[in-house]
Amino acid sequence: MVATSRRGAGSPAGAGVHDKYACARAWVALTAAHARVSGLLASALARQCGLTINEFEILLRLDQAGDGGVRLSELLSAVPLTQPALSRAVARLAGRGLLARAGAPSDGRGVLILLTEAGAESLRAAVPVHAQVIGTALLDKVSPAEQDILAEVLGRIASG
Repeated sequence: MVATSRRGAGSPAGAGVHDKYACARAWVALTAAHARVSGLLASALARQCGLTINEFEILLRLDQAGDGGVRLSELLSAVPLTQPALSRAVARLAGRGLLARAGAPSDGRGVLILLTEAGAESLRAAVPVHAQVIGTALLDKVSPAEQDILAEVLGRIASG
């Protein structure tokens, strides 16, 4: 166990003075929580829906995009995969009939990725599984007020 230091403990948020041990504790807690929730989610999605977390994310992003589809580059900014890995995941999903590729109307070389009806159906089956795991593993552990704070803080961190 790491001994804690109290230096910086009274500093206001964002003051630039950080207790090094508090930073380490926060990092350990964040990565452990992420690993636990991701593991539970990966297992449930695979077992109940035949999807990986990344495949779920791709289907979700396509659903949110609507009928216009998205370019691979747009998915790349939303899904934590390299471009080659994302291309392979898209090809696998297309091979399973869950998404389709079409030419971009504004660009003869561009390709749009679209959610198929089978993909939408797969997503509809996966969303309650996702919600149940996230609810049980994460949200049930914190109060509604803490949920709001968590979402606000993580959103602020994610946006840089």
